[in-house]
Parts: sequence; structure tokens; C-alpha cells
Amino acid sequence: MKTIGGTRMRRLLRPLWIALAVTFLIEAWLWDHLRPVVAAVVAVVPWQRLKAVAKVRIERLPPEWTVGIFLIPLGLVVPLKLVAMWLLAQGDWAGAVGTFVCAKLVGLGVTAFAFDVCRDKLLQLAWFCRVYGWVLAVRRWAHDLVDPIVRRLRNLVDLIERPGSGRLFRFLARVRSKMQRPQPAA
Repeated sequence: MKTIGGTRMRRLLRPLWIALAVTFLIEAWLWDHLRPVVAAVVAVVPWQRLKAVAKVRIERLPPEWTVGIFLIPLGLVVPLKLVAMWLLAQGDWAGAVGTFVCAKLVGLGVTAFAFDVCRDKLLQLAWFCRVYGWVLAVRRWAHDLVDPIVRRLRNLVDLIERPGSGRLFRFLARVRSKMQRPQPAA
């Protein structure tokens, strides 16, 4: 049996890498879009004074302690995920999925907000700067991997939406129906 070479292995793993990149980009998109939502909620709720006090206190903390503050959303989300798992065990798929999605959105939103408040202190830590740089590099890699696929899909959608494209689909449907007809026995 022939061993799998580097090129063949990369080709076999490409769908996995694409799925991983898409997952990462969805998380990044949620991060980018939930941060303003959480900020808007905080602005509506009369927490402006509390937010200002928290920011002043965070500025007084050593950078190492801000890591703990940055991780607080994890403590908020874990109980929700446990509830989702309990609902799943009870057979309530809709409730479990809804709770998990809610936990994910709340967790990402609050983490994005906490990161905005703690960013300056966190970036004073050398290891955090390396991790942050790595995350940004992974985000660029994910875009480089997924963007050509997105462009191809958009081109396909544009082709479908063009006037006269209905003829193309009618033609393809006829070809498909002919291919699926049973062939007469010879």
C-alpha cells in the first residue's frame, strides 16, 4: 500500500481546513458584530457610571489580573451550556439548541466588551501579545482560504440571478431528467 504523500494529504485534509476556517470566521464575524450590540445594551442600561468606574479600576490593576476579568464571561456561559446539555439529555432539542446559541451569543458579546475594556492592559503581557498576533494571523489565513470560495459562490449566484438564466436551469433540468430515466434493456 502506498503511503500518503504531502500533496495528497493536504488535498484530503482541505475540507477539514476549510470547515475550520469557516468556523473561525463565523466566530470572528460574531465577535465583530456583537461588540457594538453589547455596547448599545450597556449604553441603554444605566451602567455608564459602573462602566466608567470599572475602567478606572482596571487601569489600576496589574496586567496579570485583567486576564481574570477578561475570563469572567466564561464563568457566565458555562452554566448556560450545562443547562443546554441537560435539555439535550431530556430530549428537548429545540430548547438545547436555543440555549446553546443564546450562551454563545451572550458569551461572545460580553467577551468582546470585556476585551475592549481590558485590551490595553492585556497587551502589556508579552504572552498575550503573541497569542493576539497568532489569532490575527489565523484570521488572515482563514480569509485567504475561504475568500476564493466565497467569490466563486457569489459568481455562481450572480450567474443564477442574470436575466435569461432560467433557460440554463431548464436545460440542466432536462439533462438531469434524461440521465435519471431508466435505460431500455438491450
